Amino acid sequence: MSITTFANRRPRFPVRPRFGRKTTAAGAMAVILLASAGFAQARPAPDSFADLVEDVSPAVVNIATTSQPESGQRTPERSGPEGHNFRSPLPEGHPFNDFFEKFLEPRQFGNRPDQPPTPRQRVSGAGSGFIVDAEGYIVTNSHVVNNAEKIEITLRDGRSFDAELIGQDPKTDLALLKIETDMPLPFVAFGNSDQTRVGDWVLTVGNPFGLGGSVTAGIISARGRDLPGGTLIDFLQIDAPINPGNSGGPAFNSASQVIGVNTAIFSPNGGNVGIGFAIPSNLAASVIEDLRDDGQVNRSWLGVQIQGVTDDIAKGFGLEQPTGALVAAVEDGSPAAAAGLLRGDVILEWGDIEIGSVSDLPRAVAFTPVGKTLNVEVWRAKKHETLAVTTAAPPSEEALADLQEPPSGGAEHKLDETGITLSNLTSDLRKRYSVKETTNGALVVEIEPGSEAEEKGLRPGDVILSVGLDPVSSVEELSVEIEKLREEEVTVVTLGLQRADRESFVALRLGHA
Repeated sequence: MSITTFANRRPRFPVRPRFGRKTTAAGAMAVILLASAGFAQARPAPDSFADLVEDVSPAVVNIATTSQPESGQRTPERSGPEGHNFRSPLPEGHPFNDFFEKFLEPRQFGNRPDQPPTPRQRVSGAGSGFIVDAEGYIVTNSHVVNNAEKIEITLRDGRSFDAELIGQDPKTDLALLKIETDMPLPFVAFGNSDQTRVGDWVLTVGNPFGLGGSVTAGIISARGRDLPGGTLIDFLQIDAPINPGNSGGPAFNSASQVIGVNTAIFSPNGGNVGIGFAIPSNLAASVIEDLRDDGQVNRSWLGVQIQGVTDDIAKGFGLEQPTGALVAAVEDGSPAAAAGLLRGDVILEWGDIEIGSVSDLPRAVAFTPVGKTLNVEVWRAKKHETLAVTTAAPPSEEALADLQEPPSGGAEHKLDETGITLSNLTSDLRKRYSVKETTNGALVVEIEPGSEAEEKGLRPGDVILSVGLDPVSSVEELSVEIEKLREEEVTVVTLGLQRADRESFVALRLGHA
C-alpha cells in the first residue's frame, strides 16, 4: 500500500481523537510527542501542556512482556545503572540489529556482575503503546514484543489485559496488538506527519527507567534521518528528553493526533542526550492498516543492487548534479531485469516520486502495490529514458539466493593517477582473493597509501568489471578503455567493481583534473 494514497483516502482509524470516560489513576508507561503540525505559522509555546497531557494520556498504555530466550540468541550487552547490563532484544539476523548496535534502547536486563549466570532464564521487557481503536487495537514497536510468550497491557486507570499479537513488521519496527474488553476504550488517531516542521514543539510523557509517568518538552530537531537497519524509514529526530522505557509510545501534534511512534535513542551511556527518533505517522498508519487486514505487510520487490551518486560519479556519467540511485547490479529473473533496467542506469523517478538520493528508492518500491506497472525515468548513456516496470512480491530467501549468482567470466598494470595496481586473474589469485571462476575483469592487487583510490575505499581483491558501462575482462582491455578516455580528454573515469557478491561503481580522476 502506498503511503501517498493512504494519506489521501479516508483511513479506517478516525481522524479526530475520541475518548471514553476520564481516568485518574497513573500507571501508563508511554511516550507522547507534541508537534505543531498542519499550521502555516508556528505556534508560540503554551503557558502549560497540562490540558494536552490530560486529553491524550488515557489512550497510552504500558506494555510488559515475558519471553524465553532462544538457544544461541545474540545478546550484545551495554552497561546500565546499578550494575545491570543492557541487552539487545533482537535475535541474530534481525534486520534491526545494526540499528540497535549504534542506537541501542535497552529492553532487557541481564545478571549483575557479581551474580553467576542463569542459562535460559525467562526475561522480561517493557515498553509503551497507544490505542487506535475503541475495540482495543494497540500500536507499539516490533522490538518491544519480539519473541514474547506473554504480552500484558496496563491502562492508565490500572486495569490490565493479556494482549494478542495481530502482526508485526520488523523492517519498520512496528507491531499491532489487540485486547478484549467489555466497554469501549479511549483512543487516538493518526495525523499527517508530512506537515510537521523542524522547530515544532514536542511533548513527551513516559516511564523512563521505570520511574513512572514523566513529562518533558522539546522540539523536532530534524526530519528524514537515515539510521542503520531502518532503510524504509525517514525518522523524525526530537530533542525532548526520552530514555529507555519510552519505546512504542505515540508522538502527538497540538491537535492530539499521532504524528510519530518513538523507536530509539542515540546514547553513548544508556541515558538521554537529547537525540531521539520516531517513525513518521504516515508510514506507521500504512503499515498498521496492512497488519490489521491480514497480520502481514505486503511489499513490492524490484531486484537491483543500488548505491549513491557522488559528485565524481555524476561527472563521469554526465549528470548535472549528484542525484538518483545508481544501479550497481540487476538480479536475473527480477522485475528490474524484465523491464530492461541495466547496470549503470541512474534511477531518477519512480512513477511520480522523485528519487533524490539512494535511500528514496527502497521506500518508494516497498510501498508500491505488488503487481503495479509504472513509468521509471532513468539516466542511461548520458540521456533520459523511460521504462515500464511491473513490481512483484519478493521471492523466498532460498529463491533470492539463487537469483544472486554473479555474472560469468598475469600481467600487471598501474594506473598512476589513481594509485591502483592491477593484474589479470589467475587460478592462484582467484584462490587468494576468493574470486569466483565466473567473475571476469581486472583484479586490484595493490593500493598506493594516500592515493585517491585508497580515499575512495578500494582495496586489494576488488575486481574491475567495467570502465563506465563498457565491460572489461582483462588488464589489457581496461588499459585500452582508459587510453581512449585520455585521448578524449575525459577527466573522470567511472569503474564498475565487484567485491565478494556485491557490485558497485566508483569514480576516480584521470590526470590532474
